[in-house]
Amino acid sequence: MTASNADPTGTPGGTGTGTGAPGGASSGARRSDATRGAILTAARERFASDGYERATIRAIAKDAHIDPSMVMRYFGSKEGLFAAAVALDLRLPDLTAVPRDEVGRALVGHFLSLWEENEELTAVLRVGATNQAGAERMQGIFRDQLLPVARQACPDPEQIPVRAALCASQLLGLALTRYVLRLPPAVALHPQEIVAWLAPTVQRYLTAPSP
Repeated sequence: MTASNADPTGTPGGTGTGTGAPGGASSGARRSDATRGAILTAARERFASDGYERATIRAIAKDAHIDPSMVMRYFGSKEGLFAAAVALDLRLPDLTAVPRDEVGRALVGHFLSLWEENEELTAVLRVGATNQAGAERMQGIFRDQLLPVARQACPDPEQIPVRAALCASQLLGLALTRYVLRLPPAVALHPQEIVAWLAPTVQRYLTAPSP
């Protein structure tokens, strides 16, 4: 199927079913968004369960109830699909608005609420723990989003990468044991207990003098 052929889902390059009717165009866009969303949902689940290497476009398409060619039309390749599936916004807080001695608690509380509510993060962590492509994607997410936040609290600009990496070791370690490996003691902890345990450590990583 070439880009010039009609596409019943309303993707770019297809004529859709609403040609000549404004309502039809918006309906086609909604179908396109729904198809894209279904592919991404299926991809996250398949990458999480099978890992990057064993997850196939055909299996993902089957899970999304579409033809494999549509996956390629939307994302171009398996690599493109994976990148889109794990394009996550951590929605990190602005630490400049937080008292300096509370930044550890604010950051741990924020991540804990994200892990509790966002299964996509858990899926990405599963892939990242077993596959190089997933690991690189996780590295990129934390590099691009955690480093700027660490910069707001760290006393020494040259130590920002190291301090951010130490924070990530605590936050990702929590996620791995609580949501992926599901170690019973970690799962049993109340969120307030987790904050009480981890916040002082993250606080030290961010703001304490260099040892």
